Amino acid sequence: MLRRLGRAARLLSRKLWVRASLYAVVGVAAALLGIGAERYVPWARPIGISPEAVNRILDILASSMLAVTTFSLGIMISSYGSATANVSPRAAKLLMQDPTSQKTLATFIGSFLFSLVAIIALSTGLYGDRGRTVLFVATLAMVALIVLTMLRWIEHLSRLGRVESITERVEEATRDAIEVWAASPYLGARAATGGVPSGMRPLFSATMGYVQHIDVHQLDDIAADGAAEVRVAAPVGAFVDLQRPLLWLAGDGAKDLAEDRADDLREAFSIEPERSFDHDIRFGLVVLAEIASRALSPAVNDQGTAIDVIGRGVRVLTQFSQASAQIAQGQSAEPEHRHVAMLALDADDLFDDLFGPIARDGAAVVEVQIRLQKALASLGASGVAGIRQAAERHARLALKRAEGALALEDDKETLRRLVAGAWPAGRAPAAAMTV
Repeated sequence: MLRRLGRAARLLSRKLWVRASLYAVVGVAAALLGIGAERYVPWARPIGISPEAVNRILDILASSMLAVTTFSLGIMISSYGSATANVSPRAAKLLMQDPTSQKTLATFIGSFLFSLVAIIALSTGLYGDRGRTVLFVATLAMVALIVLTMLRWIEHLSRLGRVESITERVEEATRDAIEVWAASPYLGARAATGGVPSGMRPLFSATMGYVQHIDVHQLDDIAADGAAEVRVAAPVGAFVDLQRPLLWLAGDGAKDLAEDRADDLREAFSIEPERSFDHDIRFGLVVLAEIASRALSPAVNDQGTAIDVIGRGVRVLTQFSQASAQIAQGQSAEPEHRHVAMLALDADDLFDDLFGPIARDGAAVVEVQIRLQKALASLGASGVAGIRQAAERHARLALKRAEGALALEDDKETLRRLVAGAWPAGRAPAAAMTV
């Protein structure tokens, strides 16, 4: 329960209205702070501050903050629309969760409410002499905060909604997901191998959607209590329907668990209508491929963005390759949840998600194909068997696509030489190829 509440709180903290509400409460509390100054502040006021002087500053703050808040909200909505139309609708989610934009808008809202509440309190005479002094100091601090926030906001607006900025966000989100996966590749469960053993009982989902999170600890506790084994059939990022099993049950207590604790087992899977970047490496690669495919469309014709995406994909998959090698060295460690088994992340799936669409949509663009072949050769030189095999398969598949789409024989021959030099028969790809 605590883990589920913690995850819900983390997801809730990314909502704009939550951060704005928190800052609004702080702003109102700061405005009301001076009311208690007469009773609790022992010192005499150092300077005389008239209500008109403070009220004038607060009037300026209230009117300007309302206008700036409206303007900033319009800029953010425009950026979301631009990201949806020009980059990818899936990438717009990262913009909506941008902490800098949320903090800026929340600061403006909090400042507006601070000014509004303080004006009301001043007009009703709630502040005494000491209270006005405290309010004046708080107002000066608020002005300093607003100036710093606006300077940061101006710099942030220069990059907000740009293609390269959003692509960088997608890359960072994917690399963060790889770091989480590398720390616990099976979420603490055992590594499952081979197909589904005979005799295992399937447990189907009661809802349709994408798996965003799996509480392996809960699955392990239920399996241990019921003398059974659990094999996860729908990993994070998988789409489940009413006919696809969430998991398979084996052991003496499998039948009883499937009948008596089916709902508890289903609750361990967080299923939502959309995918999330948090633990889903493949989703990040899918969005990167979408950005490249849109850039290669005849309406956009931006080969540079596609080439940039290929470079980012190399960085992401190199990190995955390095993490895979480290995981392979430490597989002898005892898993935390021994009653749960989970399949490993397949490198073929990752390469299909990223390089398949780029090779298809950029088949007729020789610059993209050359960059793609060099990228695959670089990944194939990693030494990890699964990565090397996937890279070679996609290199040869991309060459076939290019041979069918390119018109100039010289371009085809250039690609053939790249593939032959990077993937000679019986040897690993050349690691010295310039990417």
